[in-house]
Amino acid sequence: MTVTTITDAQLAPKDYASDQEVRWCPGCGDYAILKAVQKACADMGVSRERTVFVSGIGCAARFPYYMSTYGFHTVHGRAPAIATGIKLANPELDVWVMTGDGDGLSIGGNHMLHVLRRNVDLNIILFNNEIYGLTKGQYSPTSRRGTRSPSTPLGSIEYPVSACAFALGAGARFVARSIDTLQAHLVATLKRAHANKGASFVEILQNCVVFNDAVFEHITGKEVAADAQILLEHGKPLVFGKNKEKALRLRPGKLELEIVAAGPPGPDVLVHDETSRPLAQLLAALEPPFPTAMGVLYCNPTESYEQEVYAQKGAAQGNGDLDALLNSERTWEVV
Repeated sequence: MTVTTITDAQLAPKDYASDQEVRWCPGCGDYAILKAVQKACADMGVSRERTVFVSGIGCAARFPYYMSTYGFHTVHGRAPAIATGIKLANPELDVWVMTGDGDGLSIGGNHMLHVLRRNVDLNIILFNNEIYGLTKGQYSPTSRRGTRSPSTPLGSIEYPVSACAFALGAGARFVARSIDTLQAHLVATLKRAHANKGASFVEILQNCVVFNDAVFEHITGKEVAADAQILLEHGKPLVFGKNKEKALRLRPGKLELEIVAAGPPGPDVLVHDETSRPLAQLLAALEPPFPTAMGVLYCNPTESYEQEVYAQKGAAQGNGDLDALLNSERTWEVV
């Protein structure tokens, strides 16, 4: 009998797919995200036995079933808390959090804030379709003003949350954005996020074909994409347009961006610096007529939460005296 041993480095994307039937609506952007994650895992040679996918509730939360790894389908909004416990229990595990704009920014907003500020070494992937898909199309925290839905029949009067701006405000050290239809860009972004040691936050603009179809068409449409997207590369000029004829620069005397001509003898073009949080905040907030920023907005790593927890624990260990501990500080005798 011949036994063939396959190493992690030899695994193909299909090897990360489970035997479960993928049950999203036909045409859903989640299929593209699933394929991108499987491709990224194969490219990186991720160990299936040391990888855990954690999700909350929502369409995105089906994700762990479709990966040939370990996984937990947990409670609405609480995936970051469960994932934190997993990472602290075994820091050697590769832990991913799969969430949506409702799950991660509404009921789970508080958990998301704290996992980002603590900088737990998790890969947090937020599917943003600007709607509640699983529960039949109610408006979500990222839905735009005027969105008509079963819960806002006259149109939403609320201002939406910017997922990337939220992550930056919470203190995240790695923040990126991609689109379900940009497969190569999405895979590259996921690999960058995975390489970061600490909390990595990736927002993926994802189309819901049933309840919010074509909501990103003004960004992803073939006729407008060149002018509606700006692809970020560290150290490269912030240029966009079909012929890269447009550019971003800081408006003189003001901390805001403006669109200028990219070619000579135009003004100095702004160069992307992914270590600059103020620049990342400006890019995250761009709205039409500005292009939507795609790629790594911010990357400035520091020691992760679990590293510091274990370092503190190690420093506190020693040959302690229990009696001395109990009688230390303020003590009194009750008679």
